Amino acid sequence: MPFKILFTPSARDELHSFRKNEQVHIIEEIENQLTYEPMQETRNRKHIRPNALAEWELRVDKFRVFYDADSETVRIIALGYKTGNRLFINGKEFDL
Repeated sequence: MPFKILFTPSARDELHSFRKNEQVHIIEEIENQLTYEPMQETRNRKHIRPNALAEWELRVDKFRVFYDADSETVRIIALGYKTGNRLFINGKEFDL
């Protein structure tokens, strides 16, 4: 059974801050990677150490999708991008 994917209001705002083609690419990868087995680690999907943001990270090129998942739902908490080793969420540098 596919997982239901929900965006928090802040994650939706962050998504809309990217260019249209980037938004389409990110959404396609979210659907491809998180609809089935979102809690299975892969090359682009990993369980991250405890932090205040989310339990999981999906890598989509330079973009990062942070999410939590339960038995039925994937909740997209935040979206950001990396420049080098620096992560930016909502235009501000963020430390995990």
